[in-house]
Amino acid sequence: IDCTEAGKDSCGKYGVSGYPTLKIFRNGELSGDYNGPREAKGIVSYMRKQAGPSSKEVKSDDELVAYLKKSTSATLVGFFADETDFHKTFLKAASSMRDTHRFAHTKAAAVLDKYGYKNAVVLFRPPLLKSKFEEQQIKYSGDESVYGVETFFKKNCLGLAGVMTDDNKDDFGKPVVIALFDVDYVKNPKGTNYYRNRIMKVAKEVSANGIHLNYAIANKDQFSQTIEEFGASPSDDMVIGIKDAKGGKFAMSDSFSMESFKEFLTKFSNGELKPYLKSEAEPASNDGPVKVVVGTTFNKIVNDPTKDVLIEFYAPWCGHCKSLAPKYEELGKKLSGNDHVVIAKMDATANDVPSQYDVQGFPTIYWAPANNKDSPVRYEGGREVSDFVDYIKQRSSSSVKLGKKKKKSEL
Repeated sequence: IDCTEAGKDSCGKYGVSGYPTLKIFRNGELSGDYNGPREAKGIVSYMRKQAGPSSKEVKSDDELVAYLKKSTSATLVGFFADETDFHKTFLKAASSMRDTHRFAHTKAAAVLDKYGYKNAVVLFRPPLLKSKFEEQQIKYSGDESVYGVETFFKKNCLGLAGVMTDDNKDDFGKPVVIALFDVDYVKNPKGTNYYRNRIMKVAKEVSANGIHLNYAIANKDQFSQTIEEFGASPSDDMVIGIKDAKGGKFAMSDSFSMESFKEFLTKFSNGELKPYLKSEAEPASNDGPVKVVVGTTFNKIVNDPTKDVLIEFYAPWCGHCKSLAPKYEELGKKLSGNDHVVIAKMDATANDVPSQYDVQGFPTIYWAPANNKDSPVRYEGGREVSDFVDYIKQRSSSSVKLGKKKKKSEL
């Protein structure tokens, strides 16, 4: 729908305020916002989950086993002989989590008898990931509430070392240890589990010593950007790194062995590792009206507690960024007489962006006020020079004067 022309009324009716916005309709009624991936493969996968029932009913053990084998993700299975309140609760949980999790249920007497469950909910780990280092089935023992069932599934679904995908990559808690290699449960499940089991064994050992981390394995071709974030190359056989809750990234430099991996985890836990920071070289001269920020100078320039900073995150290929450039330069000149105000820009494709800044598109502009650098504010105003000036005047820690700073010879 073109929200700028004939579709204005429809877009207004359904609360569309930004573009593109995707919404899901079911049986002619709005079901909710689309919150899935934005590439073709991910959209297809997401929408397949939306079609049909939220929980698959299985009528035999063969059918249940076949369903469990289809995925590298855990499945929550409900065993119900009758239409109990717990059965209804289970289906409500399945409906609310259908976008991201797998559910199945059965009332077949033969299946209930084989597994020995009745009016019960059980998490089944995928058979492809079977390992002696974790339980393959976990029975839910909490109260019969939707919240309880959802919390249980979220807490246990990834296992000791889950398979990271585009769909679940944000579900792994931090700090998370990511092992990137040729993960392939179609063509090479044995080879994949060979490394996964070694990672899990070390994880169990260090956990016994008080080092509690989250673990994931991921296909290095699908997560090439993550490899770059660790400063490694996609041609490396295996890349291992850790992402912490503050956005820090720590890369393992040694080749993988159980001994080197254990040493890496221990050093991280002890605070002995230096985070990897992607950064361009610091410019030789930075005296222009718009300060150039790179990864290694971000703290010095943007996080200076005495400065109010307007920072633009741009991409060299971005047309909107190029259109903004002369206006941004003019803004810098207009405010150059204010020592406490800094107009800055950073190439977000060549430098690491701190975790407080959510940069999903370009240009993205943030206001980082003096003495409050932990809570930068996204700039949502107009893109004319006067819009920026008014915004900064209203929020600056000190009064703002327009015009260049006078040189001593002019005084």
